[in-house]
Amino acid sequence: MDSDLAFALHLADMADAMTLTRFRAADLRVETKLDLTPVTEVDRAVEAALRDRISSERPGEAVVGEEFGEQGGGACRWILDPIDGTKNFVRGIPVFATLIALEREGEIVTGVASAPALGRRWWAARGGGAFADGRAIRVSTTETLEDAMLCYTGALGFERVGLGEQFLALARRCWRNRGFGDFWQHVLVAEGSADVAVEPQVSLWDLAALKVIVEEAGGRFTDLSGAPTPSGGSAVSTNGRLHEDVLATVGTAPPEEVATVALEP
Repeated sequence: MDSDLAFALHLADMADAMTLTRFRAADLRVETKLDLTPVTEVDRAVEAALRDRISSERPGEAVVGEEFGEQGGGACRWILDPIDGTKNFVRGIPVFATLIALEREGEIVTGVASAPALGRRWWAARGGGAFADGRAIRVSTTETLEDAMLCYTGALGFERVGLGEQFLALARRCWRNRGFGDFWQHVLVAEGSADVAVEPQVSLWDLAALKVIVEEAGGRFTDLSGAPTPSGGSAVSTNGRLHEDVLATVGTAPPEEVATVALEP
């Protein structure tokens, strides 16, 4: 295991201990941010702790996170989402994860998605394959949308960016669709349980770790315009075989239109 991945897994251990301790706590403090999304003291505490550890063990490496923005600069940057699925976390739903990614020279090279309440963890290092709970994973071999399992976060998000009808067209074509949402839909694609996951409104920290996991599992990860980036404001992950068909069906919004819409956590 390379040192970057080992360190990312260590950070995930730290985060898991903190989130599980406060999950379903009766005195959990929840606030509403300016974008009308919830944040808890746990989101902030986890990100602060990870930033401190990165600063002490990886001095000079930049950090960008959902709660405290960007700090530092250079060719190496850690990308943190302390709790992906905060809305689930505050409602006692166990589908939440800490997402940790490392970017070098503009490329995401390491990703960890750790979901302690589910007892699951996914990770990947560029060129080293993707894993779930220590087991190598691969995307599905589904060849057509008519046989595909589609995952998404919420249908209303597509309406907000003018893609409501396109999303419905995609859902109608697929064999089955379920709104698993957030990180979970993309790791389901990575391990071959789902074939397609689409999100119209997301941020860099929601996607960076998931991109390398899906790609190292043999899949493809782009924004809705087809650009292979986690910072386009939207996401499409597939087993690769279905990607162009998905983009042709739902990926018709200009990237600037998607990127400027208010983002969900």
